[in-house]
Amino acid sequence: MQNAEHSIARFFQFSHHQTDWQTETLAGITTFMTMGYILAVNPDILSNGIFLAQPGDLFAEIAIATALSAAFATLFMGLVAKYPFALAPGMGLNAFFAFSVTLGMGIEWRVALAAVFLEGIVFIFLTWANLRRWIIAAIPGCLRSATATGIGLFLAYIALSRSPEAGGAGIIVADPNTLTRLGDFSRPETLLAVVGILLTGAFVARRVTGALLWGILATAVLAWISGVTPAPTQVFALPELPKDLWGQAFVGFSRLGTVSVGQFLSVLFALLFVDLFDTVGTLAGVSLQAGYLDRRGELPRANQAFMADAVGTTVGAILGTSTVTTYIESAAGVAVGGRTGFASVVTAALFALSVFFIPLLASIPAFATAPALLVVGVLMTQNVRSIRWDDPAESIPAFLTILVMPLSFSIADGLAVGFISYPLMKAFQGKVRETSIASWVLAVAFFLKFTFDATEAL
Repeated sequence: MQNAEHSIARFFQFSHHQTDWQTETLAGITTFMTMGYILAVNPDILSNGIFLAQPGDLFAEIAIATALSAAFATLFMGLVAKYPFALAPGMGLNAFFAFSVTLGMGIEWRVALAAVFLEGIVFIFLTWANLRRWIIAAIPGCLRSATATGIGLFLAYIALSRSPEAGGAGIIVADPNTLTRLGDFSRPETLLAVVGILLTGAFVARRVTGALLWGILATAVLAWISGVTPAPTQVFALPELPKDLWGQAFVGFSRLGTVSVGQFLSVLFALLFVDLFDTVGTLAGVSLQAGYLDRRGELPRANQAFMADAVGTTVGAILGTSTVTTYIESAAGVAVGGRTGFASVVTAALFALSVFFIPLLASIPAFATAPALLVVGVLMTQNVRSIRWDDPAESIPAFLTILVMPLSFSIADGLAVGFISYPLMKAFQGKVRETSIASWVLAVAFFLKFTFDATEAL
Protein backbone atom coordinates (compact mmCIF):
# COMPACT_ATOMS: atom_id res chain seq x y z
CA MET A 1 0.00 0.00 0.00
CA GLN A 2 2.79 2.39 0.91
CA ASN A 3 4.60 1.60 -2.33
CA ALA A 4 1.44 2.38 -4.31
CA GLU A 5 0.99 5.67 -2.48
CA HIS A 6 4.62 6.56 -3.09
CA SER A 7 4.28 5.78 -6.81
CA ILE A 8 1.15 7.90 -7.07
CA ALA A 9 2.80 10.77 -5.23
CA ARG A 10 5.88 10.61 -7.48
CA PHE A 11 3.89 10.34 -10.75
CA PHE A 12 1.67 13.31 -9.92
CA GLN A 13 4.44 15.26 -8.16
CA PHE A 14 2.59 15.72 -4.88
CA SER A 15 5.61 17.26 -3.15
CA HIS A 16 6.10 19.82 -5.92
CA HIS A 17 2.47 20.90 -5.67
CA GLN A 18 2.47 20.70 -1.86
CA THR A 19 -0.43 18.28 -1.68
CA ASP A 20 -1.15 14.68 -0.71
CA TRP A 21 -3.37 11.86 -1.87
CA GLN A 22 -6.04 12.52 0.79
CA THR A 23 -6.43 16.12 -0.36
CA GLU A 24 -6.51 15.08 -4.02
CA THR A 25 -9.12 12.40 -3.28
CA LEU A 26 -11.35 14.93 -1.54
CA ALA A 27 -10.91 17.31 -4.47
CA GLY A 28 -11.92 14.61 -6.95
CA ILE A 29 -15.04 13.74 -4.96
CA THR A 30 -15.96 17.43 -4.66
CA THR A 31 -15.65 18.00 -8.40
CA PHE A 32 -17.85 14.99 -9.12
CA MET A 33 -20.49 16.20 -6.69
CA THR A 34 -20.62 19.63 -8.32
CA MET A 35 -20.98 18.31 -11.89
CA GLY A 36 -22.81 15.04 -11.23
CA TYR A 37 -26.03 16.72 -12.34
CA ILE A 38 -24.96 16.15 -15.95
CA LEU A 39 -25.75 12.44 -15.52
CA ALA A 40 -29.45 13.32 -15.32
CA VAL A 41 -29.55 16.49 -17.40
CA ASN A 42 -27.66 15.31 -20.50
CA PRO A 43 -29.84 12.22 -21.16
CA ASP A 44 -32.91 14.34 -20.55
CA ILE A 45 -31.84 16.95 -23.12
CA LEU A 46 -30.48 14.57 -25.76
CA SER A 47 -33.57 12.40 -25.56
CA ASN A 48 -35.51 15.21 -27.21
CA GLY A 49 -33.41 14.82 -30.32
CA ILE A 50 -33.14 11.02 -30.34
CA PHE A 51 -36.21 9.55 -28.68
CA LEU A 52 -38.48 11.17 -31.25
CA ALA A 53 -36.68 9.46 -34.12
CA GLN A 54 -35.57 6.22 -32.49
CA PRO A 55 -38.11 3.73 -31.11
CA GLY A 56 -37.60 2.56 -27.57
CA ASP A 57 -36.38 4.17 -24.39
CA LEU A 58 -32.77 5.26 -24.86
CA PHE A 59 -32.45 7.26 -21.64
CA ALA A 60 -30.36 4.55 -19.98
CA GLU A 61 -28.07 4.25 -23.00
CA ILE A 62 -27.53 8.02 -23.17
CA ALA A 63 -26.83 8.09 -19.42
CA ILE A 64 -24.22 5.35 -19.83
CA ALA A 65 -22.69 7.14 -22.82
CA THR A 66 -22.57 10.33 -20.73
CA ALA A 67 -20.86 8.60 -17.79
CA LEU A 68 -18.35 6.66 -19.90
CA SER A 69 -17.37 9.63 -22.08
CA ALA A 70 -16.91 11.78 -18.96
CA ALA A 71 -14.87 9.05 -17.27
CA PHE A 72 -12.62 8.53 -20.31
CA ALA A 73 -11.96 12.22 -21.01
CA THR A 74 -11.40 13.07 -17.34
CA LEU A 75 -9.01 10.12 -16.94
CA PHE A 76 -7.11 11.30 -20.03
CA MET A 77 -6.87 14.77 -18.51
CA GLY A 78 -5.59 13.36 -15.22
CA LEU A 79 -3.01 10.97 -16.62
CA VAL A 80 -1.75 12.92 -19.65
CA ALA A 81 -2.22 16.62 -18.83
CA LYS A 82 -2.01 15.91 -15.06
CA TYR A 83 -4.45 18.68 -14.17
CA PRO A 84 -7.43 18.42 -11.77
CA PHE A 85 -9.90 19.33 -14.51
CA ALA A 86 -12.96 17.20 -15.22
CA LEU A 87 -14.78 16.82 -18.53
CA ALA A 88 -18.26 15.70 -19.60
CA PRO A 89 -20.77 16.38 -22.38
CA GLY A 90 -21.09 20.15 -22.37
CA MET A 91 -24.14 22.15 -21.40
CA GLY A 92 -25.31 24.30 -24.27
CA LEU A 93 -23.70 22.02 -26.80
CA ASN A 94 -26.11 19.23 -25.86
CA ALA A 95 -29.03 21.67 -26.21
CA PHE A 96 -27.69 22.75 -29.60
CA PHE A 97 -27.49 19.10 -30.67
CA ALA A 98 -31.03 18.24 -29.56
CA PHE A 99 -33.06 21.39 -30.09
CA SER A 100 -31.27 23.27 -32.88
CA VAL A 101 -29.76 20.54 -35.04
CA THR A 102 -32.10 17.54 -34.80
CA LEU A 103 -35.40 19.26 -34.02
CA GLY A 104 -34.86 22.74 -35.45
CA MET A 105 -32.93 21.91 -38.62
CA GLY A 106 -34.42 18.45 -39.04
CA ILE A 107 -31.01 16.78 -39.29
CA GLU A 108 -31.06 13.10 -38.40
CA TRP A 109 -29.41 12.45 -35.04
CA ARG A 110 -26.92 10.02 -36.58
CA VAL A 111 -25.72 12.74 -38.94
CA ALA A 112 -25.50 15.10 -35.96
CA LEU A 113 -23.30 12.55 -34.16
CA ALA A 114 -21.14 12.37 -37.30
CA ALA A 115 -20.68 16.15 -37.04
CA VAL A 116 -19.65 15.79 -33.38
CA PHE A 117 -17.17 13.04 -34.31
CA LEU A 118 -15.70 15.17 -37.11
CA GLU A 119 -15.51 18.13 -34.73
CA GLY A 120 -13.37 16.02 -32.40
CA ILE A 121 -11.06 15.02 -35.25
CA VAL A 122 -10.70 18.65 -36.39
CA PHE A 123 -10.01 19.71 -32.81
CA ILE A 124 -7.33 17.02 -32.50
CA PHE A 125 -5.65 18.36 -35.66
CA LEU A 126 -5.87 21.99 -34.51
CA THR A 127 -4.34 21.05 -31.18
CA TRP A 128 -1.60 18.95 -32.77
CA ALA A 129 -0.78 21.74 -35.25
CA ASN A 130 -0.93 24.37 -32.45
CA LEU A 131 -3.36 26.51 -34.47
CA ARG A 132 -5.68 27.33 -31.61
CA ARG A 133 -3.90 30.63 -30.83
CA TRP A 134 -4.50 31.91 -34.37
CA ILE A 135 -8.17 30.94 -34.21
CA ILE A 136 -8.68 32.52 -30.80
CA ALA A 137 -7.02 35.76 -31.92
CA ALA A 138 -9.24 35.90 -35.02
CA ILE A 139 -12.50 35.89 -33.06
CA PRO A 140 -13.63 39.21 -31.51
CA GLY A 141 -13.78 39.13 -27.74
CA CYS A 142 -17.27 40.63 -27.68
CA LEU A 143 -18.63 37.71 -29.72
CA ARG A 144 -16.98 35.19 -27.43
CA SER A 145 -18.70 36.75 -24.40
CA ALA A 146 -21.97 37.13 -26.30
CA THR A 147 -21.91 33.47 -27.33
CA ALA A 148 -21.60 32.26 -23.74
CA THR A 149 -24.32 34.69 -22.63
CA GLY A 150 -26.65 33.70 -25.47
CA ILE A 151 -26.22 30.01 -24.68
CA GLY A 152 -27.03 30.77 -21.05
CA LEU A 153 -30.32 32.42 -22.04
CA PHE A 154 -31.01 29.55 -24.44
CA LEU A 155 -30.61 27.00 -21.66
CA ALA A 156 -32.80 29.04 -19.31
CA TYR A 157 -35.50 29.31 -21.98
CA ILE A 158 -35.40 25.55 -22.52
CA ALA A 159 -35.66 24.99 -18.76
CA LEU A 160 -38.75 27.17 -18.45
CA SER A 161 -40.59 26.45 -21.69
CA ARG A 162 -40.68 22.67 -22.06
CA SER A 163 -44.31 21.58 -21.83
CA PRO A 164 -45.66 19.59 -18.86
CA GLU A 165 -47.09 17.07 -21.34
CA ALA A 166 -43.50 16.27 -22.30
CA GLY A 167 -42.45 16.13 -18.66
CA GLY A 168 -41.15 19.70 -18.58
CA ALA A 169 -41.72 22.57 -16.18
CA GLY A 170 -44.22 24.50 -18.32
CA ILE A 171 -43.42 27.80 -16.60
CA ILE A 172 -43.43 29.51 -20.02
CA VAL A 173 -45.97 28.23 -22.55
CA ALA A 174 -47.02 29.08 -26.09
CA ASP A 175 -49.83 31.57 -26.69
CA PRO A 176 -51.54 32.29 -30.04
CA ASN A 177 -51.86 36.00 -29.28
CA THR A 178 -48.66 36.93 -27.44
CA LEU A 179 -46.47 34.03 -28.65
CA THR A 180 -45.59 33.11 -25.05
CA ARG A 181 -47.01 33.61 -21.56
CA LEU A 182 -46.71 32.23 -18.03
CA GLY A 183 -47.93 28.67 -17.62
CA ASP A 184 -50.54 27.13 -15.37
CA PHE A 185 -49.13 27.05 -11.83
CA SER A 186 -51.91 24.77 -10.66
CA ARG A 187 -50.20 21.95 -12.55
CA PRO A 188 -48.13 19.88 -10.12
CA GLU A 189 -45.16 19.64 -12.52
CA THR A 190 -44.99 23.41 -12.86
CA LEU A 191 -45.41 24.00 -9.14
CA LEU A 192 -42.70 21.47 -8.26
CA ALA A 193 -40.35 23.03 -10.83
CA VAL A 194 -40.80 26.42 -9.15
CA VAL A 195 -40.14 24.86 -5.73
CA GLY A 196 -37.06 23.17 -7.22
CA ILE A 197 -35.77 26.50 -8.55
CA LEU A 198 -36.15 28.06 -5.11
CA LEU A 199 -34.43 25.11 -3.41
CA THR A 200 -31.57 25.08 -5.91
CA GLY A 201 -31.22 28.85 -5.64
CA ALA A 202 -30.99 28.50 -1.86
CA PHE A 203 -28.30 25.81 -2.17
CA VAL A 204 -26.31 27.98 -4.57
CA ALA A 205 -26.73 31.08 -2.41
CA ARG A 206 -25.47 29.12 0.60
CA ARG A 207 -22.59 27.80 -1.53
CA VAL A 208 -23.49 24.19 -0.80
CA THR A 209 -21.14 21.75 -2.54
CA GLY A 210 -23.03 19.99 -5.31
CA ALA A 211 -25.88 22.52 -5.18
CA LEU A 212 -27.23 21.67 -8.66
CA LEU A 213 -27.14 17.92 -8.03
CA TRP A 214 -28.86 18.30 -4.66
CA GLY A 215 -31.45 20.57 -6.28
CA ILE A 216 -32.29 17.92 -8.86
CA LEU A 217 -32.51 15.16 -6.26
CA ALA A 218 -34.61 17.26 -3.87
CA THR A 219 -37.10 18.12 -6.61
CA ALA A 220 -37.26 14.49 -7.73
CA VAL A 221 -37.86 13.27 -4.16
CA LEU A 222 -40.72 15.75 -3.77
CA ALA A 223 -42.20 14.46 -7.03
CA TRP A 224 -41.92 10.84 -5.84
CA ILE A 225 -43.38 11.56 -2.40
CA SER A 226 -46.30 13.55 -3.83
CA GLY A 227 -47.02 10.87 -6.43
CA VAL A 228 -46.58 13.24 -9.38
CA THR A 229 -44.11 10.78 -10.89
CA PRO A 230 -43.46 7.15 -9.90
CA ALA A 231 -40.61 6.49 -7.50
CA PRO A 232 -37.75 4.25 -8.65
CA THR A 233 -38.36 0.55 -8.13
CA GLN A 234 -34.63 -0.06 -7.95
CA VAL A 235 -31.52 2.04 -7.52
CA PHE A 236 -28.76 -0.31 -8.64
CA ALA A 237 -28.49 -2.40 -11.82
CA LEU A 238 -25.78 -3.90 -13.98
CA PRO A 239 -25.23 -1.60 -16.98
CA GLU A 240 -25.53 -2.51 -20.64
CA LEU A 241 -23.42 -0.94 -23.34
CA PRO A 242 -25.25 1.69 -25.44
CA LYS A 243 -25.73 -0.78 -28.32
CA ASP A 244 -28.34 1.37 -30.10
CA LEU A 245 -26.03 4.40 -29.96
CA TRP A 246 -22.61 2.79 -30.23
CA GLY A 247 -20.99 3.61 -33.58
CA GLN A 248 -24.04 5.44 -34.96
CA ALA A 249 -21.78 8.40 -35.77
CA PHE A 250 -20.20 6.29 -38.51
CA VAL A 251 -23.66 5.43 -39.84
CA GLY A 252 -24.29 9.16 -39.95
CA PHE A 253 -21.49 9.64 -42.48
CA SER A 254 -23.31 7.34 -44.88
CA ARG A 255 -26.37 9.61 -44.63
CA LEU A 256 -24.71 12.96 -45.26
CA GLY A 257 -26.64 13.15 -48.51
CA THR A 258 -29.77 13.94 -46.50
CA VAL A 259 -28.43 17.40 -45.57
CA SER A 260 -26.93 20.25 -47.56
CA VAL A 261 -23.23 21.01 -47.38
CA GLY A 262 -24.03 24.44 -45.95
CA GLN A 263 -26.13 22.97 -43.15
CA PHE A 264 -23.52 20.42 -42.16
CA LEU A 265 -20.67 22.94 -42.21
CA SER A 266 -22.64 25.46 -40.15
CA VAL A 267 -23.35 22.77 -37.54
CA LEU A 268 -19.71 21.70 -37.53
CA PHE A 269 -18.46 25.27 -37.16
CA ALA A 270 -20.90 26.07 -34.36
CA LEU A 271 -19.85 22.95 -32.43
CA LEU A 272 -16.15 23.66 -32.90
CA PHE A 273 -16.46 27.36 -32.08
CA VAL A 274 -18.45 26.93 -28.87
CA ASP A 275 -16.31 24.00 -27.69
CA LEU A 276 -13.05 25.83 -28.40
CA PHE A 277 -13.89 28.96 -26.45
CA ASP A 278 -15.74 27.15 -23.72
CA THR A 279 -12.59 25.11 -23.13
CA VAL A 280 -10.30 28.14 -23.36
CA GLY A 281 -12.38 30.13 -20.90
CA THR A 282 -12.69 27.25 -18.45
CA LEU A 283 -9.01 26.34 -18.53
CA ALA A 284 -7.98 29.98 -18.11
CA GLY A 285 -10.34 30.58 -15.19
CA VAL A 286 -9.58 27.42 -13.23
CA SER A 287 -5.85 27.60 -13.98
CA LEU A 288 -5.72 31.15 -12.64
CA GLN A 289 -7.44 30.00 -9.44
CA ALA A 290 -5.02 27.08 -9.07
CA GLY A 291 -1.94 29.19 -9.83
CA TYR A 292 -0.92 27.21 -12.92
CA LEU A 293 -0.34 30.12 -15.32
CA ASP A 294 3.27 31.07 -15.98
CA ARG A 295 4.75 34.57 -16.17
CA ARG A 296 3.39 35.06 -19.68
CA GLY A 297 -0.08 34.09 -18.54
CA GLU A 298 0.04 30.81 -20.43
CA LEU A 299 -0.87 27.34 -19.21
CA PRO A 300 1.93 24.73 -19.28
CA ARG A 301 0.88 21.51 -21.03
CA ALA A 302 -2.04 23.41 -22.60
CA ASN A 303 -1.92 21.17 -25.67
CA GLN A 304 -2.37 18.07 -23.52
CA ALA A 305 -5.37 19.68 -21.84
CA PHE A 306 -6.88 20.59 -25.21
CA MET A 307 -6.17 17.11 -26.48
CA ALA A 308 -8.18 15.62 -23.61
CA ASP A 309 -11.13 17.72 -24.76
CA ALA A 310 -10.68 16.71 -28.40
CA VAL A 311 -10.19 12.99 -27.75
CA GLY A 312 -13.07 13.00 -25.28
CA THR A 313 -15.38 14.51 -27.90
CA THR A 314 -14.34 11.91 -30.47
CA VAL A 315 -14.89 9.00 -28.10
CA GLY A 316 -18.14 10.53 -26.85
CA ALA A 317 -19.52 10.72 -30.40
CA ILE A 318 -18.73 7.03 -30.91
CA LEU A 319 -20.54 6.19 -27.66
CA GLY A 320 -23.51 8.31 -28.72
CA THR A 321 -23.36 11.65 -26.92
CA SER A 322 -22.76 15.27 -27.82
CA THR A 323 -19.54 17.29 -27.48
CA VAL A 324 -17.38 16.65 -24.40
CA THR A 325 -15.75 19.70 -22.85
CA THR A 326 -13.94 20.86 -19.71
CA TYR A 327 -16.23 21.90 -16.84
CA ILE A 328 -15.89 25.09 -14.84
CA GLU A 329 -17.14 23.05 -11.87
CA SER A 330 -13.57 21.75 -11.68
CA ALA A 331 -12.90 24.93 -9.72
CA ALA A 332 -14.74 23.37 -6.77
CA GLY A 333 -12.11 20.65 -6.52
CA VAL A 334 -9.31 23.19 -6.86
CA ALA A 335 -10.90 25.25 -4.09
CA VAL A 336 -10.53 22.37 -1.60
CA GLY A 337 -6.87 21.84 -2.50
CA GLY A 338 -6.80 19.77 -5.69
CA ARG A 339 -3.65 20.52 -7.65
CA THR A 340 -2.76 17.38 -9.63
CA GLY A 341 -4.24 14.94 -12.09
CA PHE A 342 -4.94 12.43 -9.32
CA ALA A 343 -8.05 14.45 -8.46
CA SER A 344 -9.25 13.90 -12.03
CA VAL A 345 -8.54 10.18 -11.74
CA VAL A 346 -10.82 10.05 -8.69
CA THR A 347 -13.55 12.00 -10.52
CA ALA A 348 -13.24 9.68 -13.51
CA ALA A 349 -13.60 6.62 -11.27
CA LEU A 350 -16.81 8.04 -9.77
CA PHE A 351 -18.24 8.70 -13.25
CA ALA A 352 -17.43 5.12 -14.19
CA LEU A 353 -19.16 3.81 -11.06
CA SER A 354 -22.27 5.89 -11.79
CA VAL A 355 -23.26 3.53 -14.64
CA PHE A 356 -24.48 1.13 -11.98
CA PHE A 357 -27.13 3.64 -10.81
CA ILE A 358 -28.96 4.23 -14.10
CA PRO A 359 -32.39 3.14 -12.70
CA LEU A 360 -32.20 5.99 -10.19
CA LEU A 361 -31.24 8.49 -12.88
CA ALA A 362 -33.97 7.29 -15.24
CA SER A 363 -36.65 7.88 -12.61
CA ILE A 364 -35.80 11.59 -12.26
CA PRO A 365 -38.54 13.60 -14.04
CA ALA A 366 -37.60 16.15 -16.69
CA PHE A 367 -38.98 19.10 -14.71
CA ALA A 368 -36.58 18.26 -11.88
CA THR A 369 -33.65 19.18 -14.14
CA ALA A 370 -35.13 22.61 -14.97
CA PRO A 371 -33.61 24.28 -11.87
CA ALA A 372 -30.12 23.09 -12.81
CA LEU A 373 -30.51 24.34 -16.39
CA LEU A 374 -31.73 27.70 -15.14
CA VAL A 375 -28.83 28.16 -12.71
CA VAL A 376 -26.30 27.13 -15.39
CA GLY A 377 -27.89 29.80 -17.57
CA VAL A 378 -27.42 32.35 -14.79
CA LEU A 379 -23.75 31.44 -14.44
CA MET A 380 -23.13 31.66 -18.20
CA THR A 381 -24.77 35.08 -18.58
CA GLN A 382 -22.15 36.56 -16.28
CA ASN A 383 -19.97 36.84 -19.39
CA VAL A 384 -22.09 39.81 -20.46
CA ARG A 385 -19.93 42.00 -18.19
CA SER A 386 -16.98 41.63 -20.58
CA ILE A 387 -18.79 43.31 -23.48
CA ARG A 388 -18.01 46.99 -24.19
CA TRP A 389 -21.58 48.28 -24.22
CA ASP A 390 -20.44 51.86 -24.86
CA ASP A 391 -19.03 50.86 -28.26
CA PRO A 392 -21.87 50.32 -30.79
CA ALA A 393 -19.59 48.38 -33.14
CA GLU A 394 -19.22 45.74 -30.42
CA SER A 395 -22.47 46.05 -28.46
CA ILE A 396 -24.81 45.73 -31.47
CA PRO A 397 -23.31 42.46 -32.83
CA ALA A 398 -23.06 41.11 -29.28
CA PHE A 399 -26.66 42.01 -28.47
CA LEU A 400 -27.91 40.48 -31.72
CA THR A 401 -26.02 37.27 -30.95
CA ILE A 402 -27.46 37.10 -27.44
CA LEU A 403 -31.00 37.89 -28.63
CA VAL A 404 -31.17 35.61 -31.67
CA MET A 405 -29.90 32.44 -29.95
CA PRO A 406 -32.88 31.89 -27.64
CA LEU A 407 -35.51 33.48 -29.90
CA SER A 408 -34.51 31.48 -32.97
CA PHE A 409 -33.87 28.38 -30.81
CA SER A 410 -30.53 28.07 -32.58
CA ILE A 411 -26.98 28.70 -31.39
CA ALA A 412 -25.75 28.52 -34.99
CA ASP A 413 -28.10 31.27 -36.18
CA GLY A 414 -27.07 33.48 -33.28
CA LEU A 415 -23.42 33.00 -34.18
CA ALA A 416 -24.17 33.71 -37.84
CA VAL A 417 -25.93 37.01 -37.09
CA GLY A 418 -23.09 38.08 -34.81
CA PHE A 419 -20.32 37.25 -37.28
CA ILE A 420 -22.10 38.96 -40.16
CA SER A 421 -22.89 42.15 -38.25
CA TYR A 422 -19.53 42.59 -36.47
CA PRO A 423 -17.28 43.50 -39.44
CA LEU A 424 -20.08 45.57 -40.96
CA MET A 425 -20.47 47.62 -37.79
CA LYS A 426 -16.71 48.15 -37.65
CA ALA A 427 -16.74 49.26 -41.31
CA PHE A 428 -19.62 51.69 -40.68
CA GLN A 429 -17.57 53.08 -37.79
CA GLY A 430 -14.60 53.61 -40.11
CA LYS A 431 -12.48 51.02 -38.31
CA VAL A 432 -12.04 48.39 -40.99
CA ARG A 433 -8.40 47.93 -40.00
CA GLU A 434 -9.52 46.67 -36.58
CA THR A 435 -11.20 43.66 -38.18
CA SER A 436 -9.23 40.60 -39.20
CA ILE A 437 -9.42 38.88 -42.57
CA ALA A 438 -10.84 35.87 -40.75
CA SER A 439 -13.77 37.99 -39.52
CA TRP A 440 -14.71 38.93 -43.08
CA VAL A 441 -14.27 35.37 -44.31
CA LEU A 442 -16.62 34.10 -41.61
CA ALA A 443 -19.12 36.89 -42.34
CA VAL A 444 -19.21 35.97 -46.03
CA ALA A 445 -19.49 32.26 -45.21
CA PHE A 446 -22.47 32.79 -42.91
CA PHE A 447 -24.10 35.17 -45.40
CA LEU A 448 -23.81 32.50 -48.09
CA LYS A 449 -25.32 29.99 -45.67
CA PHE A 450 -28.40 32.17 -45.20
CA THR A 451 -28.57 32.71 -48.96
CA PHE A 452 -28.45 28.97 -49.69
CA ASP A 453 -31.04 28.25 -46.98
CA ALA A 454 -33.37 30.88 -48.45
CA THR A 455 -32.87 29.49 -51.96
CA GLU A 456 -33.67 25.93 -50.82
CA ALA A 457 -36.84 27.18 -49.10
CA LEU A 458 -38.21 28.64 -52.37
